[in-house]
Amino acid sequence: MLDIKFVRENPDIVKENIKNKFQDKKLSLVDEVIELDLESRNAKGEADSLRAERNTISKQIGGLMAQGKKEEAELLKKKVTEFSAHLAQLEVKEVELAEKVKNIMMILPNIIDPSVPIGKDDSDNVEVQRYGEPFVPEFEIPYHSEIMEKLKGLDLDSARKVAGNGFYYLMGDIARLHSAVISYARDFMIDRGFTYCIPPYMIRSDVVTGVMSFAEMDAMMYKIEGEDLYLIGTSEHSMIGKFIDTIIDEEELPHTLTSYSPCFRKEKGAHGIEERGVYRIHQFEKQEMIVVCKPEDSKTWFDVLWKNTVDLFCTLDIPVRTLECCSDDLADLKVKSIDVEAWSPRQQKYFEVGSCSNLGDAQARRLKIRVNGEEGKYFAHTLNNTVVAPPRMLIAFLENNLNEDGSIRIPEALRPYMGGKDVIR
Repeated sequence: MLDIKFVRENPDIVKENIKNKFQDKKLSLVDEVIELDLESRNAKGEADSLRAERNTISKQIGGLMAQGKKEEAELLKKKVTEFSAHLAQLEVKEVELAEKVKNIMMILPNIIDPSVPIGKDDSDNVEVQRYGEPFVPEFEIPYHSEIMEKLKGLDLDSARKVAGNGFYYLMGDIARLHSAVISYARDFMIDRGFTYCIPPYMIRSDVVTGVMSFAEMDAMMYKIEGEDLYLIGTSEHSMIGKFIDTIIDEEELPHTLTSYSPCFRKEKGAHGIEERGVYRIHQFEKQEMIVVCKPEDSKTWFDVLWKNTVDLFCTLDIPVRTLECCSDDLADLKVKSIDVEAWSPRQQKYFEVGSCSNLGDAQARRLKIRVNGEEGKYFAHTLNNTVVAPPRMLIAFLENNLNEDGSIRIPEALRPYMGGKDVIR
């Protein structure tokens, strides 16, 4: 969420940012919120003046009563009553205007970083760098679900009967591989200095609206019926929520956390032929990383975060590339994002396995995450990034480590988590 003061002083910048995100329907909201804010501040100023005058008159009434001047006191009492009635109207108006301003500010997009490429959709994302050598084996690579099923590691039919489409049973060595990847990712991040955390898997609505846009919320979140609780779509939500309404001493920063959780998503929208199996699902597990830091440090931490994911995938013999997300591909709270995509030798192209985002002070402003610095209080910056998110990540793992006989190579880094196995048959 933007600072209303920034919007007041820089309306042209806010409008240009909206245009760069191809959200022209929001342009009129800039002038509207400025007018509402002015009306709100005027109402507050008038109310404050009335309160001050009422207090002054109240003191005068006490003095007059002490002097026995009851008639004069009674006249002033009537004036106080009139002030109070008008003040009550102003206070209602203040609340209404503040709510209108807040509602508009919640849907105005954050100011994107100047380095973000301008584009209308993910086809305009820009490749930054490749890591590892993408290859295509001489033998045919089956679809990932077929690889899993051949190894007796996937049961979609039973899951469909139990929970419907978008769910799965992982079995045997494939299930073990899934857990091994999560455990390896956990230790990988701990070794890089991050504090391990298991967060709540449900969050309240004030946290949901604090960490994501309304559009994201509608497309992703499952609501618990009869409760002010939502199932998390990523542990980033509850991890950032951990700091809601807090004042952090500057010397404590940065907070660097890595978290494990199951994740639950509606996954609205059309599903393509390449999104079958365990590619697009309603339930999965994830190792995440988040940072809460000083504003001047967020750009540095952004690079640290996405590089962690790249390094991890490289240790698992999976070629990856990084993509700079274009303006329209950024969610409204994001300043800048880089996607990490893994190589698919079957499709002979890359696909997304993680996303790193710098949200500036947008989440902190919504959640009131402040820092107590030498020159006063200010809002922290927040960042998040995917470490690994199996079972989708397993698609890349299986394809890149598949042998011609259908067995799966286990990279050296993962073998301690697989009981020393170097292959799955």
